[in-house]
Amino acid sequence: MLKIIVKWIVFALMIMLVGWLTPGVTIANFLTAMIAVIVIALINAFIKPVLLLLTLPLNILTLGLFTVVINALLFMFTAYLVPGINVDGFLSALLASVLISILSIGLSKIGE
Repeated sequence: MLKIIVKWIVFALMIMLVGWLTPGVTIANFLTAMIAVIVIALINAFIKPVLLLLTLPLNILTLGLFTVVINALLFMFTAYLVPGINVDGFLSALLASVLISILSIGLSKIGE
């Protein structure tokens, strides 16, 4: 249980870092980032698999690169759902989602 809470806090700090590094993405405060982590987890658990299945032909055609676009759109959806997160446009969401993906891979490697 403690490991899950620590990962949640570290992921929220990571979201704050991405908001600080990415031009066009603002995160209001740490509580907003904590809520965003929950929303991102729920979106990745329920909506993302359905979208990946629906866009499978396009994903195969682009050799999986369309997944990056889906991640950016889901990050924009998270910003729409969570008050206190502002994303200026698609390119900002694309850069933020790539940073989040890279940092979360690093976080999962540290947690092993």
